[in-house]
Parts: sequence; structure tokens; C-alpha cells
Amino acid sequence: MASKQSSKQPIISLRTKFYTISLILFLCFSSYFLGLRQQPSSAAIPRCTTLQNTTITAAAKPFPACGLNYSEYTPCEDTHRSLKFSRDRLIYRERHCPEKEESLKCRIPAPPGYRNPFAWPVSRDLAWYVNVPHKHLTVEKAVQNWIRYEGETFRFPGGGTMFPDGADAYIDNIGKLINLKDGSIRTAIDTGCGVGSWGAYLLSRDIITMSFAPRDTHEAQVQFALERGVPALIGILASKRLPYPSNAFDMAHCSRCLIPWSQYEGIFLVEVDRVLRPGGYWILSGPPINWKKHWKGWERTKEDLNSEQLAIEKVAKSLCWTKLVEDGDIAIWQKPINHLNCKVNRKITKNPPFCNSQDPDRAWYTDMQACLTHLPEVSNSKEIAGGKLARWPERLNAIPQRISRGTVEGVTEETFIHDSELWKKRLTYYRTINNQLNKPGRYRNFLDMNAFLGGFAAALVDDPVWVMNVVPVDVKVNTLGVIYDRGLIGTYQDWCEAMSTYPRTYDFIHADSVFSLYENRCEMEDILLEMDRTLRPEGSVIFRENIDVLAKIKMITDNLNWSSQIVHHEDGPYHMEKLLFAVKNYWTAPPELSDQQQESKAT
Repeated sequence: MASKQSSKQPIISLRTKFYTISLILFLCFSSYFLGLRQQPSSAAIPRCTTLQNTTITAAAKPFPACGLNYSEYTPCEDTHRSLKFSRDRLIYRERHCPEKEESLKCRIPAPPGYRNPFAWPVSRDLAWYVNVPHKHLTVEKAVQNWIRYEGETFRFPGGGTMFPDGADAYIDNIGKLINLKDGSIRTAIDTGCGVGSWGAYLLSRDIITMSFAPRDTHEAQVQFALERGVPALIGILASKRLPYPSNAFDMAHCSRCLIPWSQYEGIFLVEVDRVLRPGGYWILSGPPINWKKHWKGWERTKEDLNSEQLAIEKVAKSLCWTKLVEDGDIAIWQKPINHLNCKVNRKITKNPPFCNSQDPDRAWYTDMQACLTHLPEVSNSKEIAGGKLARWPERLNAIPQRISRGTVEGVTEETFIHDSELWKKRLTYYRTINNQLNKPGRYRNFLDMNAFLGGFAAALVDDPVWVMNVVPVDVKVNTLGVIYDRGLIGTYQDWCEAMSTYPRTYDFIHADSVFSLYENRCEMEDILLEMDRTLRPEGSVIFRENIDVLAKIKMITDNLNWSSQIVHHEDGPYHMEKLLFAVKNYWTAPPELSDQQQESKAT
């Protein structure tokens, strides 16, 4: 008997699914054609708003709110869980995600009184205190002008440990040493970013920076950067590769970032070399640079600082880097444009050796290795490995070199051109449904959960927004390198785990076929709870999925207290793929009761 039931069950499920979808489509089409008769105007957008009633027979219970103590919860960088791991090389500050049974099934609250962030560019300099209620850095970094507390707001003067006169002046000094204006430098990475001022002030120069820092004693530094509208992630150089492809960044930066560059066989500089483009720059300020002037203030001996600088110089030379300049507090090295001469040198200086048969773009829980990443082959010493990139902004729509070279499986020049045009069309359609996309300043921080070639971000390039382009580690073809070739930024991510960011990071999330990709891999509600954690109150989401998947998503988002509406595909009602437009409703944790109020309530 049991065997008969199990053999019939799939047939029953398929029939049920077929009838359900047929009913859904009938109702959608009926609604659409009825709408055409009643409203012949071409401006009417057909909507299918009855799907949840036809596909869901019993609504699940709403997800409860987590306690206020979880308002800044970062699941994979939990300070309590991290203590279980080794402190060697600060491994305990890397990603360590909770087991499935530890995952929270509640909604992360915003702090009481949470307010929408200031619109960009005002947000670069101001943030609401109530959104990130931490004054520690205003005291610890007061002399360095990182951040000031002023009534209800924090002000960011743009200062840093090595640029107390402000990031603008500091960047101008860098610009006297290398060209920051001709579009040849577009993507940058800031290791140990503080509150993100270096990246914030580079944006006015059309340079976009991936800023990162660990969740450590510098309380909420990455959270402040994100609240300012500056791209940032929680991260650290420890034992794993950074979650970026090889040859991604035009410039890397460390301003007193406290990374021991010369230790552990120079492995941290080896990792910077992996992610730097051929001809890319590494900028170092702070100890030990200009130690003859600063050694007393740094409370270190001359001998110690001199030894550290010599060791860094040795590692850089072993990577075949050229030291371009040391001017005052700033030193700049340049990675070679190819490895022709470096391969000759390896016969004499064997450390670090070249990596053997290693995918240089594999960077999700991938151990760092003390080996030099191969650059693409060239025919002469003046040729740039991998090809010369167009300058920004032409770089955005030029055919990426990785596609031209045929190194991205299944992606051709025609694929790229088609994808770019497709996302322009789709964004135009999105704007007709969500008119908030037409209002500059309404959104700032965007997340594209399945970015492919970065077409969605490219279509938004003229808006005052930035996009974190995610390439899921589960996709068949790794395209994150293409995204960086275009002058955009992004990261790898497994959506069965939490993202390395704070709650309320993003104003807008775009999820194209994410749930189809992760079907049978992890629970849909866990991904949606993570989206809820990273989305700001009154933030927006667009889902693109087949109708049966979308109906399940809507059931869960309803129980997350999101407002949502299913609409037709941009190509019309006959397309099986539909869209769900959603908004996270405003809510916060209730105000904490004073001791007197608690006593009164108890009696």
C-alpha cells in the first residue's frame, strides 16, 4: 500500500500544479483583457493581484520580531561565535556562519526612532545618530576627524588617521603622484576603511571603491560607511581570499590599516597582487612610511619601523612590483603590466613561486596561498596582460576583455550587447511601475542578488546610486570578473548564508531568478529573512521568477509585513515569468522602558 501511494503522489502533485497554474493564468488574462476594455489607455500597466488567493489555501503565521539586542546582528560575524575560533592571523574575525539549527526565524528590528537616511550627497557628511547609536569613535578618533556627534546627527568631516586635513586634500596629494582624472583608474579597494571617507570622496572623481573592514573594536565603522551611502562590506585579510576575482581593481589602498604586510611570507600582499589589475597601484600611508618623522608619535623605535619598511619593500620586489614614489606620508607601488620579466626573475628568486593550476577567480572560502597568480600570456614586454581596458566611462559599455578573449564560457560579444540592451528596457519598465525610481535621492544603496554581467547596474549608471553586484557561487559561469572589467563592483555570495553586512544596508534589492537557482538547496524563508535583515525600512524589492515560485515568495513576504503586488512581465501577460514589486513596511523595536516605567508596568 505504501508503495502505491508513493508512486501516485508525483502524479497528483503534477496535476494539482497544472490546474493551479492554469487557474492563475486564466484569472490573470481575464483581469488583463477586462482592464483593456475598461481602460484603453496605453499607460495602464496590467497587474495580476489575485495570485495569492488562488495559490495559497492557508496563510502561515507572521514572523515575530527579534529582540532589540539583535538590531545590529551580523550572523556570519557574530562576536560571541567568533570566540570559538583561532586568534592566529585574526581568523576568528573571518566569516563563521551559524549552523542551520542556530538560524533566527524572526525579523531584525530597526532601533527605536529609526529615520530614513539623508539623501546623497548630503549623506556623505551626515547620518542620524538614532540609526547607528554609537559614540565610541567620536571619542577614540576625535583628533583624527573621523566622526563628530552633533545633536541628533553624526557629522563626517572626511578625516582619517593619516589625513586629518580631510580625504579631499589627501586624495589631491595622491593625484599629484598618479593620474586620477583620465578615467584609467575606476575601481579601487580600501583595506581597513574606517568609516569609508577615502571611498566617499573618490566618488566625485568617478572612482568607485570597495571598502572593507572587520567587525572589531572600531565599533560600527562599516555600518557608518553604509549609512553614508558608501559601498562597503565587513571583511578582513586573514586566511581566506577576499571575495573578489583576480585582476579586478585598478588601485588598492591602506592608510594605517594595521595589516602586517611583511609577515606570513608576505601572503597579504600576495592577495592584493591577485586582485590588482596589471599595471594597478598599491598605495600605503601610515606606519612605517615616513617613520623618520613620525616614530615618536607612533611609540615605536626607529629600528623597528625601518626593519618593517625594508621587509615590505622586499615582499613588493618579490612580486615584481615597482616602487614609483615615496612622497611625505604616501608611498606608491605599481604591479607590472605583464609577467614576462617576472618569469625570468623567478629562475633566480623563487619566492613566491607562481601558482600551479589554480583558478585565480575562485574566492569563496578559498585559502590564501603564498604563490604568485599568473597573468595572461603576452607576446612582448609592452603588451598589457589580458588586453588594455577602455577608460571610464567608455569602459562601461565596451566589450569586456574577458569576453573578447573567450574566457567566459558561453558568453559572447553578442550576449553582452543583448544583455545590456535588455536591462535598459527592463529598467524603463520598472520605472513605470515603481515611480520612486524616478526620484533622485529616494534610493542610494542597491543590491543585485544575481547580477550576471552587471546589466542592471549599468542601466542605472546615470542615477545617484551604487550597486553591489553579486555573482552567486552556485551559478555555472563565473561572471564577476566581467563586472569589474566594466568598471562596476561586486562580490561572491552563497545565498544559503548571510551576507557580510549590517542590517538595513540596502535601499533597494533586485532578485532575478535567485529562488529558482537555490531551489532544493536551502529554505526560501531563510533567504527572504536575510533580505529583510539587509533591507532598510521602506526599502523596495523586485523579484523576477516563474509564477509558481513568485506566489510562494509573496506568501512569505506577506508574513514579513511587506506590501507587494505581482505584475506581468515587460513583454506582456503571456510570459510565464512574472514580477513581484515589494516594499518593506516601516517598523522599529519599541522604545526601551526606563527603570521607573518598568516598575510601574510591573505593579
